[in-house]
Amino acid sequence: MSDNDDDFTAQNEENRFGGRVRRYARVGASASKLAARLATGKMFGGEIDHAKYAAELTSALGGLKGPLMKVAQILSTIPDALPKEYTEALTQLQADAPSMGWLFVKRRMRSELGAGWQSKFTDFSHDAVAAASLGQVHKATLPDGRDVACKLQYPDMSATVEADLKQLRAAFAIYKRYDSAIDAQNIQEELTARLREELDYEREAKHMRLYRHMLADVDCVHVPEPVDEVTTSRLLTMTWQNGQKFKHFLESDPDQDARNQVALNMFRAWYVPFYRYGVIHGDPHLGNYTLRDDLSVNLLDFGCIRIFKPDFVQAVITLYEALRDEDEEKAVSAYESWGFENPSRELIDVLNIWASFVYGPILDDRERKMGETNSVAYGAEVAGKVHQELRRVGGVKPPREFVLVDRAAVGLGAVFLRLDAQVNWYRLFNDLVGDFDVAKLEARQKTVLDQIGLDRPDA
Repeated sequence: MSDNDDDFTAQNEENRFGGRVRRYARVGASASKLAARLATGKMFGGEIDHAKYAAELTSALGGLKGPLMKVAQILSTIPDALPKEYTEALTQLQADAPSMGWLFVKRRMRSELGAGWQSKFTDFSHDAVAAASLGQVHKATLPDGRDVACKLQYPDMSATVEADLKQLRAAFAIYKRYDSAIDAQNIQEELTARLREELDYEREAKHMRLYRHMLADVDCVHVPEPVDEVTTSRLLTMTWQNGQKFKHFLESDPDQDARNQVALNMFRAWYVPFYRYGVIHGDPHLGNYTLRDDLSVNLLDFGCIRIFKPDFVQAVITLYEALRDEDEEKAVSAYESWGFENPSRELIDVLNIWASFVYGPILDDRERKMGETNSVAYGAEVAGKVHQELRRVGGVKPPREFVLVDRAAVGLGAVFLRLDAQVNWYRLFNDLVGDFDVAKLEARQKTVLDQIGLDRPDA
């Protein structure tokens, strides 16, 4: 490998500042034009062709990729965060960003580790093994023989994120002009906070250590170890995890027992941290985990992590008990604990429609497939009904904490549907939360967060 890291020349004018400015201007113009059309249609009773306008906006966004792609992935799993025409169109955008070439990579690595960065590795792949919205991954080998994954952030991502967040605010403004069923302010604030956090790879390394602690006794889940000496705020180096992609597992035509085992392992990977420590992995994207030969799970990405107040977790269980026991007062208590201010009984009834859908698989003490009541078609029907009813009762402003919890529940549900797993979800859930104690969760959470150096949730 050449040690001359100064031979870089810009390969793509669209990645330069001037090119980004022009692209953002095009997007802003498209969003403004769309907002005007929506407002006019609403004012004069004209029919609004959301499919057409979504295609226009998506066409403008298509050249941006980057952080907005991650936002689109998240929004696509939050019912009614945006009109379905827009989320469907956004999810059709290419998920993988073009990878940086070797000359670009050398320049970026030198900026993170210094001129002698190559001496810190005995091998470093010229080509990226994965390219995503914020950065790309290279496989490398350390002098001690360990294989590692080096996640290198694309240049100027902080400015790009802020520009994309402006486009996100424009999208929500469009939604607000035509529909008041969902007040998306908290959704927007939550996505903004989480996306900014994802830029800090040193924080992600702390998230990784947090998960290694929380899942230390869960043999069916594996978490890489960060390598501090070759990690910076924009370069994250972690031990390499061998495994096959979820898609490849399904293509191998696994038997029912194998499908069930993967589902059980995935459930534990997401929900042991949540119910024991108040922490959730907010991005159950298929590219964020792989499967080992024994069907245990490798978790690979820890940028989108949410730490909750212990009382929030308590309310999740309280609402489950309310639905199970048909206890209306308990349901009211749960929603109020989450931050719904003086919810009317009508609003509670509407919220319970969606809650009954999400909680449905854990309300029956029997083996069942997720698709019995949580199919995609039925989910769309429920979401449509909830949206209609929310309009009728005057709308709702979901608490910030709901965003990633709902995303995790819906995203994992989609995984379980694809697995066609048949599991007693009721017993799986109750075995996990049967000894739940909010004071013990708070103590466990405080101890590990203090130890690792992460902020505790706001009081």
